[in-house]
Amino acid sequence: MSEPRIAVSIVTMGDRPQEVEALLASVAGQDVRPDRLVVVGNGSPLPDFSTFPGLSDLTGGVTAIELAENLGCPGGRNVALQKLAEFGDVDVVIELDDDGLLVDSGVFRKVRELFAADPQLGIVGFRIADERGETQRRHVPRLRAADPMRGGPVTAFLGGGHAFSMKMLAQTGPWPAEFFFTHEETDLSWRALDAGWKILYEPDLLLQHPKTSPARHSVYYRMTARNRVWLARRNLPLPLVPAYLGTWTLLTVARTRSATGLRAWAGGFAEGVRTPCGRRRPMRWRTVWRMTKLGRPPVI
Repeated sequence: MSEPRIAVSIVTMGDRPQEVEALLASVAGQDVRPDRLVVVGNGSPLPDFSTFPGLSDLTGGVTAIELAENLGCPGGRNVALQKLAEFGDVDVVIELDDDGLLVDSGVFRKVRELFAADPQLGIVGFRIADERGETQRRHVPRLRAADPMRGGPVTAFLGGGHAFSMKMLAQTGPWPAEFFFTHEETDLSWRALDAGWKILYEPDLLLQHPKTSPARHSVYYRMTARNRVWLARRNLPLPLVPAYLGTWTLLTVARTRSATGLRAWAGGFAEGVRTPCGRRRPMRWRTVWRMTKLGRPPVI
């Protein structure tokens, strides 16, 4: 692929207007211009971005979509992806958290080079770091996470900043909207790997993002447990389902210090067992082996 056409997707709930303006300014400051920009108001109105400095002259313009209700992060992103698929003139989409910031002007150029060099590249994950340059351990997509500057092939990517091949999405399908929050990245990663696509963690692609904890969300424990059960039921060969869920049950009990959190987690686990999880498409055993060789078999 030579010089793939790039789009940017941002989903916001309307509660971070200053951060969104700063992010858009950093998008406008890139030395490679995106061909399109889609901003989704996830249950919230949007200002007029079409005249935002540096974005009014985009080839494909700025598309603002206001949703009547919050569809969750994956649901909101799917709306943007569907619109880009309808346009039909984008090869790579870059999705950015609305409170992120691109501090380097060469991010889009690097993304374009990576996808142009490898037609089997499906996903590129950015490095997430706070304003002091610190990357949280949970933001390094591998088990050996001591060095966030070590890039390479991985089995997962970071939801805050990443780039997708539109051809990959046409084959794998979009985000699992029913997840609403947590583990949607793992679900999409596993489907991409099983379809033969590569996932690359590239630490030179930096998204500055405030240091946060996912537990700040009131639904964190319940949805974490429910979605992990759904993830296993949807994607794993049957013998690996109890191994995966058993491992994460032990880790959760060992790590969680809140009795309220554990009760919410147990309720979410039960919900994941008894409720529909969507279409089941278990990965092939050769995908399991491929993930194992990459250092993260799908049991942890």
